[in-house]
Amino acid sequence: MLSEVEGTVLGHRDGHGFVRRDDNEPDIYLSPQDMRSVLHRDRVRVRVVRFDRKGRPEGRVIDIVERRKSPIIGRLLHENGTWLVAPEDRRYGQDILIPKNATASAAVGQVVAIELTEPPSMYSQPVGRITEVLGEIDDPGMEIEIAVRKYEVPHRFSPETLAQTAALPDHVRPVDKRHRIDLTDVPLVTIDGEDARDFDDAVYCEPLKKGRGKSAFEGWRLIVAIADVSHYVKPGDPVDDDAYERATSVYFPRRVIPMLPEKLSNGLCSLNPDTERLSMVCDMLVDATGEITAYQFYPAVIRSHARLTYTEVAAVLANTRGAEAQRRADLVPHLIHLHEVYRALLKQRAGRGAIDFESTETQIVCDDNGRIEKIVPRTRTEAHKLIEESMLAANVCAAEFIESHKHPALFRVHEGPTPEKRVTLQNYLRALGIGVSLSDDPKPAEIQAIAQATKDRVDAAQISSMLLRSMQQAIYTHVNSGHFGLAYEAYAHFTSPIRRYPDLLVHRVIKALLLGKRYPLGGGAVEATAASAPAAKTVRKGSKPAKAPTSSQDAALWDAAGAHCSANERRADEASRDVEAWLKCRFMRDHLGEEYAGTVNAATSFGLFVTLDQLYVEGLVHITELGGEYFRFDEARQELRGERSGVKYAVGSRVRVQVSRVDLDGRKIDFRLVREGETDALVPRKPASGKGASASDELKDVQTRDRAAKAARAKAVASRGAPAGKKSRGGAKSTKRSTRR
Repeated sequence: MLSEVEGTVLGHRDGHGFVRRDDNEPDIYLSPQDMRSVLHRDRVRVRVVRFDRKGRPEGRVIDIVERRKSPIIGRLLHENGTWLVAPEDRRYGQDILIPKNATASAAVGQVVAIELTEPPSMYSQPVGRITEVLGEIDDPGMEIEIAVRKYEVPHRFSPETLAQTAALPDHVRPVDKRHRIDLTDVPLVTIDGEDARDFDDAVYCEPLKKGRGKSAFEGWRLIVAIADVSHYVKPGDPVDDDAYERATSVYFPRRVIPMLPEKLSNGLCSLNPDTERLSMVCDMLVDATGEITAYQFYPAVIRSHARLTYTEVAAVLANTRGAEAQRRADLVPHLIHLHEVYRALLKQRAGRGAIDFESTETQIVCDDNGRIEKIVPRTRTEAHKLIEESMLAANVCAAEFIESHKHPALFRVHEGPTPEKRVTLQNYLRALGIGVSLSDDPKPAEIQAIAQATKDRVDAAQISSMLLRSMQQAIYTHVNSGHFGLAYEAYAHFTSPIRRYPDLLVHRVIKALLLGKRYPLGGGAVEATAASAPAAKTVRKGSKPAKAPTSSQDAALWDAAGAHCSANERRADEASRDVEAWLKCRFMRDHLGEEYAGTVNAATSFGLFVTLDQLYVEGLVHITELGGEYFRFDEARQELRGERSGVKYAVGSRVRVQVSRVDLDGRKIDFRLVREGETDALVPRKPASGKGASASDELKDVQTRDRAAKAARAKAVASRGAPAGKKSRGGAKSTKRSTRR
C-alpha cells in the first residue's frame, strides 16, 4: 500500500485506464477521474492507494514522467462553433480541441493526424494542431493509413535508406559469388501462394542411400536455401536501422508494409525463377524415421528452377500423371521426394508429441476499391504442410547449431501452461467429464493426447480452443527455454530474413560461427573479408563444443533486441486485425437485418461471440438478447446457462442470428438471436429502406421490425391468458440484473 511505481498508461474506451508496470507486476487500475490528466501511452508514476475486493491494485497518478509525442489520428468535427478531433483510437478517451487557425486545409469529417500543443489536465481538455490530412473515411485504403499511424507502424523509409538502396546493384555480381558454393545446377524451386511477391525460401530433395544390399541406409538429402539478406544489410547501415525499427513486415489485405525496401524484398533478396541469387543454405540428411542425422550451413549461389504455387504442387501430388504434372514433368520426381521426406518428418513430429490443431483460416478477397468482396476459407493442402515441415527442420537445425556453439541469439521460445492456466484447463476438462489428467509440469504430448482423444466429439472445437488458450504466447529471447507447441528443445527463426529481423540476426550469428568468430550485437559489423571460403561445418547429433559464456552486457543487448522484436510482432498483428475488423464492419453494414446460421466460438459473462457460417464474420450476441431470464456464466464449462429453462450456450453451439448493429468506429458487430417462430415477424429479411439507404436508416428499419416482433410475442402471450404487465420470475427483472452484472 502507498508504494510508488512507474509504468505506461493503457486507456480503455469506457473512460478508465490501467498502468502497465515496468516491473511486470499486475496492472494498476486508474479511475476515469485520474485519466482526465493523462492520455493513452503516457508514462507516469503512480501510487497504489487501495486494493479491490479481488486484491487488484488501484492507483493515483502523482507524476507524469513522459508525454507520448506520437501523432493522434481522428476525425475533424465542428460542434457548437468549436473545432475538435475525435481520436480514432477510443483508448485516448478525450476529444482534442483544435484552434481555428490550426485546422490546416482539413474539412469537417476528414481523417487527420494531429500533434498536441497542450496536454490535458484535471480541468481542461488537450489542445492540438493538424499536421496531416489523410482524406475521407471512405477513401480506398484509408483503413490501412489509419492503422499504420494508430499503431505507430513505421511506413516510410529514411532518405539515407533510400539512397543506400538505390546504390545497390541490380543483379548478383562476380565479386558477390566469392567464397560461395555454386548450387545453380541444383533444381531448387520456390513454393508460395498465388499472391506472393517475395520468395525467401527454395527447396530441393533427393533420395540418399549409404551402403549395399537390403540393409543399406535409406533417407533423403533435404536442401533449404534462404535468401542471404545479411550480405546486403550490414549492422549499423541506414537500411539496417530501418529494418530493426520495423522488426517485421506487416501484412494487410492488398497491401504490405515491408521490413526492407522493395529493391531488396522483391528484387535482390527475392529468389525469383531463373535468376542467380545469394543464399544461406541448410543442407540436411534425414533418415527413414524422419530424424535429422546431420546438417551443415554454408553460403551459396542458387538459381530457382521454377516459381510454383501451393495449388500447382498439390495438383501434382494428387495426380502425378495429370495435366499439371505433365506441364512440370522435369520437376515431378523432386516434388515426390519432397513429399516423401515430409511424410517422414511428420512421423517424427508425431513421435515427439508436437501439438497440431486443425483450424479454419480465412482469406479476405477485396474488390478494386479495397472493400471486401467475399471471405473464403483458406484450404491447407499437402503442399502447405510440405513447406512448413521443411522450414521447421531448417529452423531447428539453426537453433541447435547456435546452441552447440554456446553463442547468444534470438530463440523462438514458446512455454507451456502456467500453473494457473493448467488448473483452469484441468477444471474445464473435469467439468466436461473428460478423464484425462495433466501432470504438474505438462508436456506437449499430454496436450496433443487430449486433442486426439476428443477430436470426434461434437464439442471438439471448444476443447481445442481451450487447449490453445492454456498455452503462453511465443516470444523472441536469448534465453532458450524450448518450444512447447512444436516439442523442440531449441528453436529459432532462420527461414524468413526478408520479413523478420530475428531471422536476419540468426543468419549473422551463423555466418560468424562459420568464420570461427562471434557476432557482436550492437558492437559493430562482423568482419566481412575472409582469406578463404567459410568451411561448411557438419554437426553430428550430440556434439557440443564449448565456447565462452555470454557476458552480462551481451545478455542485456540480446534481451533488449528480443523484447523489441516481440513487441513489434504483436504491434503488427494488432494493426492487421484492426484493418480486417474495419473491413468486416464495413462489409456487414450492407447486410444489416439479414439472418445467418452461425457457431458460438466464445462464451463470456456478457454474451456470446458467434461466427457466421457463410461469411466467416464474428459478432456479439449480448446477454440481454438471449431471452427473458437470468443467464449464469459457468467459467469451468465456458458456457452460459439459463437458470429457469436450463438452456445453455457453449462454444460449438449452433444458433441463428440477425445482424442488428454495426459500429464502424468501435470495430464491433452486434447480433440478435432469432428464435423459432420469429421469422415471419421479421420478414422482409433485407432492410426495406432500399439499396441507397444509409447505415443509420437501415438500422432504424431493423429496430422497427424488432419492436414489431416483440409486440407480436406480447400479443401471443396475452392471447394465451397471461395478465397484462405480469412477468415471470425469470423475466424482465432478471434480464436487467444480468445487464448490471
